[in-house]
Amino acid sequence: MAKTEILLETGTNELEILEFYIDLPESEDGPEERCHFGVNVAKVMQVIESPELEHPESAEHPCFMGTIPLRNHILPVLDLAVWLGMERKKQKYDIVIVTEFSQTVSGFQVSGVTEIHRVGWQQVLSPDKFMSSFDDSCIVGIVEREDRFIQLLDLESILADLDPTLGGDFDAPSAVATEAYNALVCDDSPTIRAMLEKSLEKANFRHTIVHNGEEAKNTLLNIKQAAKQENRPVKDYVEIVISDIEMPLMDGFSLAKWIRDDQDLKSLPIILYSSIITKELRHKGESVGADEQISKPDLHLLPEKAINLIESRKAH
Repeated sequence: MAKTEILLETGTNELEILEFYIDLPESEDGPEERCHFGVNVAKVMQVIESPELEHPESAEHPCFMGTIPLRNHILPVLDLAVWLGMERKKQKYDIVIVTEFSQTVSGFQVSGVTEIHRVGWQQVLSPDKFMSSFDDSCIVGIVEREDRFIQLLDLESILADLDPTLGGDFDAPSAVATEAYNALVCDDSPTIRAMLEKSLEKANFRHTIVHNGEEAKNTLLNIKQAAKQENRPVKDYVEIVISDIEMPLMDGFSLAKWIRDDQDLKSLPIILYSSIITKELRHKGESVGADEQISKPDLHLLPEKAINLIESRKAH
């Protein structure tokens, strides 16, 4: 299956997910089981039949299955079940989902794929409400279907676990503010939140971190109320909004559009970031009023861009 361009209208708070599955074998604990997962279609280049791969003994991580040539790439293939700590049922034909995000092309070996779903971000449930048989820090949301739950994977956290250098050097901020600025940061990934918190603290930012656009919206409404009660400008409480694009309940595009439509908040600088910043996504960010857009591998540059935006607003 080759990747098709599915363009969603900006601000509709929707996404397309490719559903795939990992089959678990029968065991002493129970019968065969199928676990369902999902990934944003925008990250998928294509789906191919897996060649016969064996884990190289010299590989540092047990999930690495070797490399295969694909177009102009030498593609590393990772056994997703091994990374998740699951025992996958052996079968004649497996599937490799070829992804492109964070300026990296990778292959994830799974049991099979089912279909593509269009869902609203408000339909994506928090993983905190569910129990999982493996470390659920890589699960950013759950989509409920009639007879199953689809777990949305944070593939960025998987690659970051395998290669900690992705995303740049967060120990050395790109700039340090001469005074402490107030930032509202919004991301559903625990891995990225921890990176940003570390980076912004070193750059002399005071920050509030929330998990999705809906939480950010409610935080800004509370700030508006406090500002009016104390007869102070909103910028005394928050001077910039920094947000991921892909998030449950409300995505970054919809959050930015809501801010620009609000009379009291519309002048706030907004930085959006994503692992899939493309020409099309950049156009969408511009259409909802984002001042800056950053690819996740360049997130170490975020403090400098945030400081420049805030100081540019002050100068005017």
